[in-house]
Amino acid sequence: MSHVPQVSVIIPCYNQGRYLDDAIASVLVQTYQNFEILVIDDGSTEPETIEILQNYQQPKTRIIRTENQGVATARNLGIAQGQGTYILPLDADDKIADSYLEKAVTLLESNEQLGIVYCEAEYFGDRQGIWPLPEYKFPDILVDNMIFCSGLFRKSDWETVGGYNTNLIYGWEDHDFWLSLIELGREVYRIPEVLFFYRQKADSMSRSMTAEHYIYSYTQLFYNHPQLYSQNIQAIFAALVTLRVDIFAQLEQARERIKQLEIHEQELQQDLQKTQLDYREADSKIAAMEKSKFWQMRRVWIKMQKLLGLLEKDPIYS
Repeated sequence: MSHVPQVSVIIPCYNQGRYLDDAIASVLVQTYQNFEILVIDDGSTEPETIEILQNYQQPKTRIIRTENQGVATARNLGIAQGQGTYILPLDADDKIADSYLEKAVTLLESNEQLGIVYCEAEYFGDRQGIWPLPEYKFPDILVDNMIFCSGLFRKSDWETVGGYNTNLIYGWEDHDFWLSLIELGREVYRIPEVLFFYRQKADSMSRSMTAEHYIYSYTQLFYNHPQLYSQNIQAIFAALVTLRVDIFAQLEQARERIKQLEIHEQELQQDLQKTQLDYREADSKIAAMEKSKFWQMRRVWIKMQKLLGLLEKDPIYS
């Protein structure tokens, strides 16, 4: 009788082969070892990634190949072929701490109503430090997602909601999926320690989103979850009003700061003008002094002292 893994770790990989070893290594060293790893090659075109995945072999790891269809479809394909009761999505360039699976599985098995388990997170790569995500709170998540993609959930819940929606073409498929699980009435828990590591790169998708992308994505979230948004419309508007007030307050602070800087600049200009005037007056006095008879006699006296070896340097100009 073959062994059935309890957790399926799903890793979509599109042209990120150079990071894959780090991601898989972080899974292989887990204190909880009842898992499988499914790497979905989402139609990679980069020669380096193609070569890496050609004969890729790691313990408990399978490679699934498909045409490029995007991360949501790749995750759905991997989850469908996975055998685990619990699912952990993991991007090919991220990592997890060695106790993440053990702690998350324990929580899921102890509470049938618990549907999403995640943790605190930390940056690595081009930027390092704590990822300052607020703790999960409803209905705040309707406006701003605070759960990263690598949370654990039940495969049965994924089947119930129909998997990840593929209409979030600019990302946010994880945000949309969490809303689907929340609509089922599932509880959410954040483990209060850093167990997930999010790689920072200059070309990350979140940094390349435009205003139009944000508008499209928020609109799509509403279309995918109309009842959830309609039932909480007052809280959503309250969040928007708070944001508007905060923006105006920040603008007012910025205006006040600009005024202070302008005043300071005027004071500096006045100080500079006064310094320049003092310099010109001092320079005129020196020039007048050097033309005086006393100064001319002083020069002769200094010259005589130098000739007699009594003085090496002018005491004033030395």
